[in-house]
Amino acid sequence: MQWNRRDFVQAILGAPLAVTVSLSQARRITAAESSKATGVSIPEVKDGEDLFAYIQRIKGTFDPTLYRQLLGAANDFKEGDQFIGVAAVDEQSRENARQLLAATRIADLNAHPVFDDQLNKYINAQHTDADPSSTNLTLGQLKQLLLTADEATIKQVARTLSSDVIGSVVKLLTNQELITVGAKVFNPLPGSQIGAKGYLGARIQPNSPTDNLDDIFWQVLDGWSYAVGDVVLGTNPVSSEPESVQAVELQLREILETFGIADILPHCVLSHIDVQAEVERRTPGSTALWFQSIAGCDAANQTFDIDLKKMRDYARSRNGKYALYFETGQGADFTNGHSHGFDMVLHESRKYGFARALTHEVAAAQQQAGQAVAPWVHLNDVAGFIGPEVFRTREQLVRCCLEDIVMGKLHGLMIGLDVCSTLHMDVSLDDLDWCLEQIMPANPGYLMALPTKIDPMLGYLTTGFQDHVRIREKFGYRVNDSMWAFFQQLGVIDSQGKPTDHFGDPVWVYLQYRRKKGDTRPEQRILDEGNRQLAAVRKRGVFLATGFGGKPSELAPDLKLHIDRIYHDAKQSIWAELTPEFIATLPASVPVKTQSTSRSEYILHPATGEQLAPQSQTAVKQLRQQYDGIFNVQIVISDGLNALSIMDEGQLDPYLKELRSQLKTAGFHPADQNILVQSGRVRAGYRIGETLFGGLDGNRAILHIIGERPGTGHHTFSVYMTSPPGSVWAQPGQVDHNITRVVSGIAATALKPTKAAQDTVRILQQMNLG
Repeated sequence: MQWNRRDFVQAILGAPLAVTVSLSQARRITAAESSKATGVSIPEVKDGEDLFAYIQRIKGTFDPTLYRQLLGAANDFKEGDQFIGVAAVDEQSRENARQLLAATRIADLNAHPVFDDQLNKYINAQHTDADPSSTNLTLGQLKQLLLTADEATIKQVARTLSSDVIGSVVKLLTNQELITVGAKVFNPLPGSQIGAKGYLGARIQPNSPTDNLDDIFWQVLDGWSYAVGDVVLGTNPVSSEPESVQAVELQLREILETFGIADILPHCVLSHIDVQAEVERRTPGSTALWFQSIAGCDAANQTFDIDLKKMRDYARSRNGKYALYFETGQGADFTNGHSHGFDMVLHESRKYGFARALTHEVAAAQQQAGQAVAPWVHLNDVAGFIGPEVFRTREQLVRCCLEDIVMGKLHGLMIGLDVCSTLHMDVSLDDLDWCLEQIMPANPGYLMALPTKIDPMLGYLTTGFQDHVRIREKFGYRVNDSMWAFFQQLGVIDSQGKPTDHFGDPVWVYLQYRRKKGDTRPEQRILDEGNRQLAAVRKRGVFLATGFGGKPSELAPDLKLHIDRIYHDAKQSIWAELTPEFIATLPASVPVKTQSTSRSEYILHPATGEQLAPQSQTAVKQLRQQYDGIFNVQIVISDGLNALSIMDEGQLDPYLKELRSQLKTAGFHPADQNILVQSGRVRAGYRIGETLFGGLDGNRAILHIIGERPGTGHHTFSVYMTSPPGSVWAQPGQVDHNITRVVSGIAATALKPTKAAQDTVRILQQMNLG
């Protein structure tokens, strides 16, 4: 399967993530429940000693492991760094690490890359002729330059800085100092104010649990009714089939073209870049901005099914107005086993170096094509999307966002944020508002924008349309000038920028849309039609905001109550476990367990849910002997992050019945027994497949049904389909997400279980055909 970052992160966690609810209302995870990891102790350093002198004194020679540990120890504490053993064990060690780092010269850091792979060589090739006057600076001196110099000077120096240096200097800056730097460096997109000083943009994220085009259409109109949405219309698709992606692309393009603003606002469907390229090949002009998740090392990028050559070739092909859109986030590399022993901040900085280098490729392509050099490239830092194994608290979320803003800007990027959280983290709804208050003085380029704080498809917590209204009111940030004029033409704000009577009324925007289409019907008939369509969208469980509460920045009271109810349901869903009563009702099932010893461990330490407990591994081996190679499909069922989705009446049972019927009709031979996994993650299915199918002839499939996405308002599950030959199953660890496909959002209230079963078998047939 071709994965984008969010699919990838969701899969490594066992299921797509949950929306955050107040953990003061849920059971908190205590420190005793978290496994103890090794850390870095630096009891004392000598005056004037730098990193390399310290390593020489302690080890007698350069030691790359200690080097990475010292760099990691200089970070503010995050659980992800602790997990890989590079976090400082105490504040004194952290301060000592920072003292060593501050005394280290830029040139010496550049001479010792934290990790040398092809990506590192590529992103640092441009710095081989860096100005000696800057490379002779120490990191402490660089910090002072960033705090005291003007924007032009900072940009001149930043162009010569490697990603390792940029990732290192932010470790020395306090939160307030990060704000100081972030608030004076800006890289606006060409021909716009997006990313300029005093502007805060919005990516409307019109996601649908079923890729329903009406759901997507109405969320766009909803955002515009609040004068929000000036950076990109960017949909995360449920399906990455080219036909489905093309339909969404064309829907977004049609909205923009109808209003005549496709030249100032691009659209994008966040599927794998290969899929977007295929859609464009089939229907030229259907795509605009091309998306791809990127990582900080070669191995992690391979998990996204990309490499340097692929991305460079794509960048060189993007010589039109709209080029590339990247997503990143601290923690995505190590959670998939690609930490290489260095910390999350440096991984993130290397991603920005990758984006910077690809931006240069776009610029060169434009120049070669004889066009103006104006690469429209930006990056969205998705902070808080993974969970407590990366970091847990609101303070850490703020720190992560501020670090990333500064690193992005120093790389010359227009960087936006997805300030988000999951149910796992100790970040409540109110905490997320507090985080925005702390982060906004650093003036990121843009934020996400949805009708409410809940994404109806991904089921996580982020920024809603009215959060943008509140931030504009408090900080005085503006919207890209051309889009602000458009919102005035829509009639949702007046000439003074104040809300009109049509503010927060997507049906009014629908009326304007119909008029643009040449619809001459009486106004009331069109409004009535719009209200019927809006009601149909809501009936499908997609949130749409209309009106407001006590002031324009507050949700309407009824909608706020509805969202609160979903929070409580999400809290129950993520902590729910399969009950003995349910297990007893599941026909022909073989219960197994993973190495997670409790729900807390399962949530805090995802890797424990990826491996079977020894007794369960033995049980699967016994199944293999019983099967004697007869079956080529095994159904696996896991609780995941939403056991309620598995146990709810009318969900799993109709899916299984239709699935087995379709499999047999298609000529497959599914095992009669289901394997039922308690505390299972997606990779637990891969381990089962290795044991059952390793070395057997022909393609052998694991269909892994797993609960997911508490917080969407639906109790949904997914099925992850993996069907390589037995020779591939025989290679431990070889089977992973990159050869897996998924049908998601399955529920009685979303993608109907019987339809999902039909889709499952159709896709499985395609996979086996190659």
